[in-house]
Amino acid sequence: MKNIVSQYRKQQGYSQDKLAELLGVSRQTIISIEKGKYNPSLPLAMMIANVFQTTVESMFTLEADDYK
Repeated sequence: MKNIVSQYRKQQGYSQDKLAELLGVSRQTIISIEKGKYNPSLPLAMMIANVFQTTVESMFTLEADDYK
């Protein structure tokens, strides 16, 4: 799954630490999500979208490999 969390975060001027604090997760979780090494749970994805006042679908995109 691809995401543009980093892009949204930078546009809002949030550091990884600040976003992690807002979401109640570790900075390492944010790093892993941004690098595509960790797919967040649905509740966490919804919280991320909510922080940026957008939809989950605009932040996260399934790739062909995700359907296997």
